[in-house]
Amino acid sequence: MKKTLYRYIFNEIPPPFLVGMVTFTFVLLMGRFLRLAEMVVEKGVPFGDVVRMVTYLLPSFWLFTIPMALLLSILLAFGRLSGDSEVTAMKSCGISLYGLLPPPLVFSVLATLGCLWVTIYAVPWGNSSFKKLMLDIAQSSAGVSIKEKVFNNAFPDMVIYADGLDGKGQNMNGVIVHDERDPKTPTTIFADTGALFSDPRSHSMEFQLKNGSIHRSEEGGGYRMVQFQEYILRVALADTTPKGPKKTSEMTIEELRHPPAGTPKKEVRLRRQELYSRLALPFSCIVFTFVGVPLGIQNRRSGKASGFSLSIAVILCYYIALSGFDTLGEKLILPPLLSGWGPNLLFLLAGGYLFMKTAAEEPLPLAALYQRLKDAVSARLHRGEKR
Repeated sequence: MKKTLYRYIFNEIPPPFLVGMVTFTFVLLMGRFLRLAEMVVEKGVPFGDVVRMVTYLLPSFWLFTIPMALLLSILLAFGRLSGDSEVTAMKSCGISLYGLLPPPLVFSVLATLGCLWVTIYAVPWGNSSFKKLMLDIAQSSAGVSIKEKVFNNAFPDMVIYADGLDGKGQNMNGVIVHDERDPKTPTTIFADTGALFSDPRSHSMEFQLKNGSIHRSEEGGGYRMVQFQEYILRVALADTTPKGPKKTSEMTIEELRHPPAGTPKKEVRLRRQELYSRLALPFSCIVFTFVGVPLGIQNRRSGKASGFSLSIAVILCYYIALSGFDTLGEKLILPPLLSGWGPNLLFLLAGGYLFMKTAAEEPLPLAALYQRLKDAVSARLHRGEKR
């Protein structure tokens, strides 16, 4: 009988979990859609490349949407079971709330394993593939983004003007290039003709300019003008040499686990904190199970809309705690292990308390407060109608 019951409860969780994954992922992608649409319309980026970009971005979103969708699914599943009095029927058969825990716990373990795979493998693959694709797009679409008789800012700190272009946008005539990459010596180049080529090996673009002049302002108010018959202007699309130390958020798991010899103690500590934080986030799925089951049972009459809002409220509180513990770790107030796992421990204690109160059929403090506020508002509105 228990197998049938567990299968029944387990089957309640996947549908809202998939709905939550799609909904939360779409919400997170909304911030990128405008920029992606701009790349398609203005720079002529193929739609297939945009789809690939979204694919590479998905793992970094899944790291957050999997725990969010899990919490939502448990809230909705147990809210539905409680709203239809099925939880009451199970209790009348001698099955306690602890006996209902294995199905959501098994699902949360599966979600944790999936989230760990995303953290260790999918996110690094997506980030590296996304950077490589963006570089390829920059090389292939730079010529397309240059329009004739328009001052174009296709490259950072540069303005390019072409009086005429050929069909492919590579050969130009009547070229003006204003270069402010070095603010101390701004340069303006005039050329009769020019051609634009990409150099994938050096991740740069080349302007091959002919028959023109270079006008450069020197420091101290000086001025220099140089005539040329042929001049090559190279524009880097990506800085392949890092200007500073690599951020811990950009490091792989292996880099965090094995810092090079001679790394300062503070840097080692920050790497350990980042490592613990990354590993702790997937295990929030298990923590949310202990929080979601009692809240879902208490939320039996509020419907799906309340389940969405309640899940967002819990997740918001969790990420506030995550940010707070991370700040305390960076300021060396907490050790790296406690800084990374502190939010999970805090919410696990809160979830255990809620679970025991619900199992003992005692009202939750927040639920009682919410009901009092609701009754007070209703009473005030009722008095207002009488007047």
